[in-house]
Amino acid sequence: MAVSPKAFILDTSAYSAFNHGDERLRSWFDTKHSILVPLIVVTELRAGFAAGSKTTENELLLKRFLDSSSVQTLTISIKTTELFASLFAQLRKSGKPMGSNDLWIAALALEHKLPIVTLDTDFTRVRGIEVISVS
Repeated sequence: MAVSPKAFILDTSAYSAFNHGDERLRSWFDTKHSILVPLIVVTELRAGFAAGSKTTENELLLKRFLDSSSVQTLTISIKTTELFASLFAQLRKSGKPMGSNDLWIAALALEHKLPIVTLDTDFTRVRGIEVISVS
């Protein structure tokens, strides 16, 4: 078993699975880790909450999570936009494009040199980022 990093970027799929009781993710959500949550992930989560029937409950859980001392949000910088554009062109040229939200998350992972904890396989197409897949 690989040693887990002290800091990582959290993808929407991992947050959602954890909140639905996926035990594979429990160890990633303890206080020994620094969890960085891209604002893109917060946006995806809130969009899902708005379309669901438990909006208030989900918003409360998210607020509690984001207020945790081990969690911080990541915002987009000028450097992020440059990495996004490069990834967009690279993946499009390879014939394996990726959705915009995942591109933003991948660009943030490259910029901050952090792995992504995810249940998705899309990020494995991006050279230069470590993907911690729990699927």
